[in-house]
Amino acid sequence: MHRTCTRDDYYYFDDGSCILEVEDVLFNVHKSRLSMDSSSFGTMFSLPSGEHPVEGTSDDNPIILSGDTAADFRHFLWSLYALPSELILATSDSANLDQLVAIARISQKYAFRSIENWALDAIQEYINRKPFPILPSATGKSSSHNPIAENSEQLTTLIRLAQLCNHESLLNTSIQSLKNLMFDSIQYACLAMSLADELGLRTLRGVAYLQVMQHAVIIRRPCIDVIQQVTANQPSLASGMTFPTTPPVPENGPRISLTVEQQLRLLAGYYRLTETWEELRKTPPHFDHSIACGATWHQHGCMQSWVEFWKEKTKSDTLLNLGLADVIGRLKQISRTYEKWGSATYMHHDCRQVAKESINAMIKRVEDALPDYFSDADTSK
Repeated sequence: MHRTCTRDDYYYFDDGSCILEVEDVLFNVHKSRLSMDSSSFGTMFSLPSGEHPVEGTSDDNPIILSGDTAADFRHFLWSLYALPSELILATSDSANLDQLVAIARISQKYAFRSIENWALDAIQEYINRKPFPILPSATGKSSSHNPIAENSEQLTTLIRLAQLCNHESLLNTSIQSLKNLMFDSIQYACLAMSLADELGLRTLRGVAYLQVMQHAVIIRRPCIDVIQQVTANQPSLASGMTFPTTPPVPENGPRISLTVEQQLRLLAGYYRLTETWEELRKTPPHFDHSIACGATWHQHGCMQSWVEFWKEKTKSDTLLNLGLADVIGRLKQISRTYEKWGSATYMHHDCRQVAKESINAMIKRVEDALPDYFSDADTSK
């Protein structure tokens, strides 16, 4: 036996037929269990052994598994040997999320497809419960020091797991939960920004970067760049996108480091959004006149009325108080104003409705394109 190895207290069976070593812990389990579900273990056991001693037949010659923790592997073995009543308990209100995550990850690694799908579905069912259960601890332990850090760690684990296992439902649910939390703290927005970059999550990138741009200030010091939650008396990045070099660092609010790449993406997003607004300010969204307008009205007068409305509202104080790069906010403000302008004298009723839809379509177009605004590539708009 390896001097530093110890036998697991539970999953070292006297009648086991395969000895595995994980983190200096020895597990003696049954080949028949490990070969279930067309797993990679079954494939390995079917290979000819050749002239070398067969691994897994003794404590001195175990099959060494790397990249896993003994605790996680113990969770996985539980799923191989669990009774039906125990499996039901694992999906109840008292479920252990850490256990289910470990089972899903290791099942995916060793191709236990049925167990992987069961664990992922169990996680999905667990986090669908209301209120959202990952607050502040999935294990039921009280959180005393930093609930945001604990919550962020668990959400990060779930999003990475869902991406790894290509479980679309779990990924969408976890991303939406993170999006909801982004509006409570800039720390969640920064987490979303980093995960979007790491995993290539387009649905998360745009809204995360926009949230940081609109609700944070960047404080530059020698050898360090941090962002901080914007306060009532502080300008956000979107209000001017400046990088002050000598301001006093406010004491309130979280401070989170930004990478150089993230700073560049924020700058790129700011300038691309301001360019988009400048184009929109000059030219209102296009719409096709209704047939009724062409038959009974002068389309030129109808369009002129629309252009004059647009020119007036894009100069309103309420709109100008919004950040220059807040294209979506400004368009939504115009849409709200348009509701009160519905009785324009020189615009056909049907055209007014189509024009309103053109504003909403432009909002949707900018929202869909947000990830491209904050991309590394030079995306023209």
